[in-house]
Amino acid sequence: MCAMWRLQVALCTLSVLSLSSAGESKARSCSEVRQAYSAKGFSLLHVPHQEISGEHLRVCPKGYTCCTSEMEDKLSQQSKQEFEVMVEDSSHNMRTTFTSRHKKFDEFFLELLDNSEKSLNSMFTKTYGKLYMQNSEVFQDLFTELKRYYTGGNVNLEEMLNDFWSRLLERMFQLLNSQYHFTDDYLECVTKYTDQLKPFGDVPRKLKAQVTRAFIAARTFVQGLTVGREVANRVAKVNVVPACVRALTQMLYCPYCRGMPGLKPCHNYCYNVMRGCLANQADLDAEWNLFIDAMLLVADRLVGPFNIEAVIEPIDIKISEAIMTMQDNSMQVSAKVFQGCGQPKPSAIGRSARGLSDVFSSRFRPFTPEQRPTTAAGTSLDRLRAVWKTMQHSVIDIKEKLKESKKFWSKLPDDICAEGKLTESDEEQCWNSHTKGRYFPEVVKEGLTNQVNNPEVILDITRPDTLIRQQIMALRVMTNKLKNAYNGNDISFQDSSKSSDISIMFCLCSCGTKSKSPVPFLSLPAC
Repeated sequence: MCAMWRLQVALCTLSVLSLSSAGESKARSCSEVRQAYSAKGFSLLHVPHQEISGEHLRVCPKGYTCCTSEMEDKLSQQSKQEFEVMVEDSSHNMRTTFTSRHKKFDEFFLELLDNSEKSLNSMFTKTYGKLYMQNSEVFQDLFTELKRYYTGGNVNLEEMLNDFWSRLLERMFQLLNSQYHFTDDYLECVTKYTDQLKPFGDVPRKLKAQVTRAFIAARTFVQGLTVGREVANRVAKVNVVPACVRALTQMLYCPYCRGMPGLKPCHNYCYNVMRGCLANQADLDAEWNLFIDAMLLVADRLVGPFNIEAVIEPIDIKISEAIMTMQDNSMQVSAKVFQGCGQPKPSAIGRSARGLSDVFSSRFRPFTPEQRPTTAAGTSLDRLRAVWKTMQHSVIDIKEKLKESKKFWSKLPDDICAEGKLTESDEEQCWNSHTKGRYFPEVVKEGLTNQVNNPEVILDITRPDTLIRQQIMALRVMTNKLKNAYNGNDISFQDSSKSSDISIMFCLCSCGTKSKSPVPFLSLPAC
């Protein structure tokens, strides 16, 4: 009887030990999770020391877990924030390229234009003296309008250049015929004969062709850099939808809940999550690539026969040649004007025909390149040529950077999921969304419509992201302007000086709503 009792006690003891051992095997320690969780900056209060039942979990696999509901919520927010940082970091170099190259090109162009004006002022003051200084506002207005055009002002280049030559003709006609008095109506009649008489020879036509092509290319190119920067900045601030947050949490932090905080996601698993979360960004790619191609075309214009340096640097020489031509043909021009507009009345001052006109004529002489003075700022033309040569290298650099940015948005998941950076290269030793092991589902293609088969991110493919659609429209408009600029055609731009806001209102026809566009100086047609 005693022996039987001892046997029963022994069996009960073994049974208890067996149950205790089984419980310990299920409820593993959460020490590694606590350490990793604390390293993220979270409090360890309420974090279990051993695994608990996971019936409360809404995202991660149920079963034994090291996560409470509060931990799962915090890790979901952490997943969202880390994803936003990943996208911004991955696009940082591309975005800063647009910013830095825009700044460099803009500074160069304005410096070149400013020094060209100083060069003309210095040359004409030395060449024509007081007569130039008394009429210098005609030339100052020319450069003011050129700068205003470049910086986005509502300036019609052809009309502005025509106005410059008309004003110059009026001033010179009076100086060359100083013995007469001319009314405003008479001078207006004089300008009507500009095309017929060609008092300045072929210089206005040639200069107009060069200036318009070069300035259209320069302005559109620098605005294209601005548009690229603004679009990239907006798209990089990704809109993380709830389905994406859920998928990110499963991929990045559900291993914590399963007690494996150091386990990285499988490569293909990461692909599917990122292609789902960045589906709308991938849809930007086609229009982005067309935009980059158009930018490259205009960049070729900047270093081609119509480049800026070839126009701005000799502008003073060309205007001086035009003035010389007018002086040489003054007799014939005056006779035809008198015939068409009538004989003017003699001046009340009674200057002789040899008076001021002879003094004026004696000052007209060509200025050889060797005689041309340095600018008031001390920057010689050699310095300008050196700056332009540097800028040519810069344009080549910009072209290379632009080429690198092609297909950027469709390749973004590849960059984020790079092996060793975020994912595990060993396909058997990685997190596959529920445990350690191989990930079997196929990788879906890029773009919103392809996400209908994505096993990780459940998206409504009938509802594209509105912001992304706006950026696609903005790129489409800018691409059209770039193509026109390449062909030498000007497109009217909004005057940027009227608003400090880089954006303008445009109509988003696809959804029938109006939204802010990030595109400077662009005006879209009404819906």
